[in-house]
Amino acid sequence: MTDETPKRPKWASVLLVVLPLWLVVSGGLAMWYFSGEGARRDHVEQERFAQAISAPMLADDLKKIVEIIGERNGASENAAKNLTRMASMIEGLLGPSNTGYTVRREKGPADWPLIRVTVAGQKPDSPAIWVISSYDSRPGSPGVEANATGMAATMAAAQALAGDTPEMNIHFVFLPHANDPDAPILETATMLKKLAVSPKAVLCVEAMGAGEELWLSSRDTAAAPLGLVQGLGSVRGAEVVCLGEDTDPASVLFEMGLPAVRVATRPVVLSDESDDKLPSPAVVAASTGRLVELIRRCAGSR
Repeated sequence: MTDETPKRPKWASVLLVVLPLWLVVSGGLAMWYFSGEGARRDHVEQERFAQAISAPMLADDLKKIVEIIGERNGASENAAKNLTRMASMIEGLLGPSNTGYTVRREKGPADWPLIRVTVAGQKPDSPAIWVISSYDSRPGSPGVEANATGMAATMAAAQALAGDTPEMNIHFVFLPHANDPDAPILETATMLKKLAVSPKAVLCVEAMGAGEELWLSSRDTAAAPLGLVQGLGSVRGAEVVCLGEDTDPASVLFEMGLPAVRVATRPVVLSDESDDKLPSPAVVAASTGRLVELIRRCAGSR
């Protein structure tokens, strides 16, 4: 009687070779597939829907900001709620369900967020364009020109530029503190400076309802946008525009070393000035159209 070891079937030997190979290949295919799916999801998330500048839409936005939301600051419980409502409105208009931007929230001083959306440029490592607007108001005021018109124009510009292909990134940032003198304005500006590292230009948008032509002013006489305003408006001296006050966002950011330019259609709103009358939507639409063209010139958009 012989003691023979049973021979392994040929199919078992083949399986021992093929199975590990299949596991490696199938794992690699799965990684490729899911990475591709991730890229496709990212593409869908970044798909945006540009919206032309519209006087009726601007009229609707301004009415909501001024008459429905109203005063926006931390001076009272109701005004604080309104500031939160304003942040939600910005996110809703520009976010995935409407314009399609990915909205980034940076927790700012006093817990209200800095809200940012970005038009990606072809050269993302190049110095970026930053378009800044505030969404608060002064205590006791619905803040029409300080700063409902500037905020509405900036939102409309972000919608209009959603499908552009600029040379460099365009960042739209909405600040929670700029008009209430008791709010942490300097802390907010410091936080913005940390985000806007070595920018090509910083456009601070305010008061867009007084006329169609843009007023550009800056204490940085070499700021790039000043040389790009032909046909859109004119450069005005800071002493004429700021009327002796250095508390507007462009002045604050300039003091911090940023190449900030104020973009508006009138001088700053003085502390004792009434600021509750809605402007002509057609005028705001015209000035916003010029703002869009200025941003395109700064960013080399096509």
